[in-house]
Amino acid sequence: MKNKSEYAFEKILEDNTDKIYRICRIYAVLPVEPQDLFQEVIYQIWKSLPGFKGNSSISTWVYRIALNVCLRSKLKLERSSTKTVHLESIQFTPVTETRDETETLKYKLLRECISTLNDSDTSIVILYLEELPYKEIAAITGLTENHIAVKMKRIRKTLFACIAPKLN
Repeated sequence: MKNKSEYAFEKILEDNTDKIYRICRIYAVLPVEPQDLFQEVIYQIWKSLPGFKGNSSISTWVYRIALNVCLRSKLKLERSSTKTVHLESIQFTPVTETRDETETLKYKLLRECISTLNDSDTSIVILYLEELPYKEIAAITGLTENHIAVKMKRIRKTLFACIAPKLN
């Protein structure tokens, strides 16, 4: 029989799995690492659930955990990158998934351009792409709503300058 916290945890996963996985994919080295990051985020949510005080919405709390886990993983990977060889040439695409090649190219270019941003800007643009309002992005990142708006204007210019020449 499940207790109250198990039901709460299952509800959190049900509502946030796709969001968490998209964040993990941005910060991960494909194809295997997104699943590893996803599992680590899920573990940290489970571990932290008893300490959730309700000062923010559950989704804000989940985003904060996901971003923190992914950023810690990225830093750890960068520190050990001289010792590790990644097999980035291996690509995994599920058989049932069909993709428009133009959309795949645009997605790849966007990922490349996002990867050139600093960690703070990357976090902001990921949350923006999740269609979160500036107010919630501010709550997750600890910045003011106005600061988020200013940073997003600059980030858009940077991403456009990066992507536009590649699409032409």
